[in-house]
Amino acid sequence: MQFIIAFLIVMVFMMIGEWVSSITHAYIPSVFVTAVLFVLGFWTILPKNIVASASFGTNFSSICVGLLLVHLGTLMSLKELLQQWRAVCIALLGVVGTLVLTLTVGTWIFNWHTVVAAVPPLTGGLVSALLMSNGLKAQGIQSLVALPVSMFVFHSLVGYPLTSWLLKKEGRRLVTEFNQLPAIEQEVVPDNQDDNAHMDKDLFKKLPTKYKTAAFTLVKVALVALLSSWISSLTHGNLNSNVICLILGVIAHQVGFLETNVLNKAGVYNWLIYGLLAYIFAQLSITTPQQMGGIVIQIVALIALGLLGMFIASSLLAKPFKMTWQMAYACSLTSLFGYPADYILTSEISHEVANNKEEENYLLANMMPKMLVGGFATVSVASIIIASVFLKLL
Repeated sequence: MQFIIAFLIVMVFMMIGEWVSSITHAYIPSVFVTAVLFVLGFWTILPKNIVASASFGTNFSSICVGLLLVHLGTLMSLKELLQQWRAVCIALLGVVGTLVLTLTVGTWIFNWHTVVAAVPPLTGGLVSALLMSNGLKAQGIQSLVALPVSMFVFHSLVGYPLTSWLLKKEGRRLVTEFNQLPAIEQEVVPDNQDDNAHMDKDLFKKLPTKYKTAAFTLVKVALVALLSSWISSLTHGNLNSNVICLILGVIAHQVGFLETNVLNKAGVYNWLIYGLLAYIFAQLSITTPQQMGGIVIQIVALIALGLLGMFIASSLLAKPFKMTWQMAYACSLTSLFGYPADYILTSEISHEVANNKEEENYLLANMMPKMLVGGFATVSVASIIIASVFLKLL
């Protein structure tokens, strides 16, 4: 019975986080609320092994990372990336701005290990936080193990409302622009992100539908993840398996081995995300109020430096790349959360700002592709590479 109780508590924390995020229109991120609940629980009555008891242990998280990275590869359209090259450049150069300021000014204020442990989650998302936490544990730097997870939690508290505000400013500008267009030009094509599923190649199109089960889909994803791990082992780990998972996921999708949004179609995406989040939050069990107090100072300072570096880079590059500074900065900020938060925020803001469906479609057509490719370029690609490099710098 204790295992089902542990699972129930973990999922209740996740549920409360989602409800608060929904009520506040994502101004208070779900991950922040859930993390606070875990921290308070660990400091009071929760057993330290509650996440492992709920079945979300180390082995499960290792499986999650590989499968989810392959899944992210299936969400990336090479054609879309090429069409939105400006957004990709802006997002990546925004990350460079963050790296420059944190690795210069940040290392003057804090020690090298602190900055190296905190920067990858600041320029990426969940996987970066997990990689850095595991790397710190492997190096025996226990005092900083909670730092990447805490950075992941806290930067979303700033990133979500700031991005929402920027998208609202850009959305209102686009509404004005739309209403000044001639009537014939107002017939815009709606956002077609979901239409990619209808254009998939399929190497298994001759296989009867009754055999295309969820298990069949997971076998294919697991094979790609296994191949990635094997290739990494051939290089003795010099090529990070996580980066290979992402690359092979893109290739498998392009050739028709995997369909778009593959884990959602198998019905396991949310389960894996919850499991990985739970494992990440379990790292907070080693913290104490005193330790967290010290970490908060480091986190706030590094987030401020990171966002400032990102703002400077985005503002300088916005005009040359034919964007407003608000759109450029929003593209860079996708590095703080990535998919699906970038999709959800853009959809919500477009619906909220627009006065009718035509305006909403115009906003989606102009903002959604930039936000999605920005998030893919930073969180799905750059952050994994940055984390892999920074692990060797610890």
